[in-house]
Amino acid sequence: MNLIIQGGSLPTFLLERISAATGASTVEPRPPQVVRLKGATHTPEFDALIPLIEAEKLDWAFVEADRKLSDFGLICFDMDSTLITIECIDELADFAGKKEEVSTVTEAAMRGEIDYRESLRRRLALLAGLDARVLARVFGERLLLSPGARELLEACQNAGLRTAILSGGFTYFTERLRIELGFDFATSNELEISGGKLTGKVVGDIVDAAAKAHHLARLTDELGLKREQVIACGDGANDLMMMAQAGLSVAFRAKPATRAKADLAINFGGLDSLLNLFD
Repeated sequence: MNLIIQGGSLPTFLLERISAATGASTVEPRPPQVVRLKGATHTPEFDALIPLIEAEKLDWAFVEADRKLSDFGLICFDMDSTLITIECIDELADFAGKKEEVSTVTEAAMRGEIDYRESLRRRLALLAGLDARVLARVFGERLLLSPGARELLEACQNAGLRTAILSGGFTYFTERLRIELGFDFATSNELEISGGKLTGKVVGDIVDAAAKAHHLARLTDELGLKREQVIACGDGANDLMMMAQAGLSVAFRAKPATRAKADLAINFGGLDSLLNLFD
């Protein structure tokens, strides 16, 4: 295995302790601000050093040696707070004067404290009657890609990976991102609109955690891929079932429960930090 530490300057004393704790055979600095420890083993002694590493705002990950990005065939992203920096439903609620109320439910759902379906029903009900033109304002004025998202996506596309957005968010946003960024697939919830206003409901079945996992499994099968050839990136409890279907699960600036179950976490760097893990 290789241990990758990245995101800033790694103090020499800490590097020496990490090297000793993991039994690394080689320490290989890589610009910019990446250190690769080859032949490293994940040990309890290393775990004891994690608070020191994260205190330096550094990300770390153990990865298989000689793994290449092109070894994968599909990468899937959650949208809200993963591919993009915002929670779209919270921004819609802001225009309705109900952001605090909706955000509280969103946070609880992402921590896994409330069933996602129930949380979405509660939040959407608060948006009933909102002018649908607000959707365009959120997309145009507030939606930003997460740091490194465009770079990671372009690298994946150049390496031959198929790309997908699997989101419990809304088609108004996922479809525009799919077209703008060249995603191959996108799945999310369609907001019901009547008379130019949101009804507070979605059209058809809710895309929840189980649906996202189902769509990932379907894409994997349709593309003729093995589980080991799939990467899934997410941040909340609603992503865990999807991430469990992937050979490599990535928790991006995620809730603690999500980080704990992911193969690796990016807590400080951008999404393109993932690229430093591969040869």
